[in-house]
Amino acid sequence: MASNELVSVTIVTYNSGRFIKRCLESVLEQKYPNLEVIIVDNASTDGTTDILEQFEDRCQIHYNDENMGFAAAQNQAIRLSAGEWVLTLNPDVLLLKNFIQALVDAGNVDPKIGTVCGKLLTIRATFDLPEKQLVDSTGIYFTPMLRHLDRGSQEVDNGHYLNFEYVFGATAAAALYRRQMIDDIAIFDEFFDPDFFVYREDADVAWRAQLMGWRCIYTPLARGYHVRNVLPGNRRALPPAINMHSVKNRFLMRIKNMTGDLYRRNWFSITARDLVVVGACLVRERTSLKAFVYLGQNWRRVLEKRREIMRRRRVKDDYMASWFS
Repeated sequence: MASNELVSVTIVTYNSGRFIKRCLESVLEQKYPNLEVIIVDNASTDGTTDILEQFEDRCQIHYNDENMGFAAAQNQAIRLSAGEWVLTLNPDVLLLKNFIQALVDAGNVDPKIGTVCGKLLTIRATFDLPEKQLVDSTGIYFTPMLRHLDRGSQEVDNGHYLNFEYVFGATAAAALYRRQMIDDIAIFDEFFDPDFFVYREDADVAWRAQLMGWRCIYTPLARGYHVRNVLPGNRRALPPAINMHSVKNRFLMRIKNMTGDLYRRNWFSITARDLVVVGACLVRERTSLKAFVYLGQNWRRVLEKRREIMRRRRVKDDYMASWFS
């Protein structure tokens, strides 16, 4: 089905000079006829801004004086946007030419679809394809111990994931969000939670959207490529700040969104995983203990957000539990 709704592509850059030119070229070459591109740069120092200047006649670009984090900067871009749909896009993603059209078509199947994702495949940082093509993401899912993972991640792409499917959520590396849903689930006028700063903010949005009755659909017709830097197996190679935010946001997300029923059903798995996380912080990742300091200092604000989310919850316990089984 053809659609001409305005799609706002929102991109946050931070020292993204290796990728942003190719990313923007793939956006501007889309077959979809009605796009606006909004970029928020988080005080890059690697020459990213010099590249962005080449696109100022085709994109709206806002330059921050400091690094506000991915979540807050995406909120900035969303506030500047006017589209009926918003496509959040990482600068290290390349889109095939029908990507946006395929997402919009899938989203318009049902007005309760608030999020749409496609099939992302891995690509090297040089934007060369590896010998074995691996899946990057076909949506987000949760395990009973509340780990969220990318569906299909690191599987060899053998042409599977060929069906349209409802999934829990989408990676914000390339997620299409309905404006109506953005406005509906925003908490205190923020779609992404700025307390997250970076990492897991997309899973938090997905959980909140599910609680409020919105659905996410995966379409195999939208394909792109993503340079994936954060994987469960390479945690020790990541900067300490990223790992700290990962720990912090794991607990932030749960405190805000987990129902008592879900905890009662999965308490053993959840507790076992918590012991592993806390033990790892105590033994080999002590810089991540700052996550618990942050939670202790900001617990009132976090609980206020939880109360607001639970007040606006629309779905039953059994429905939510089905996503964590």
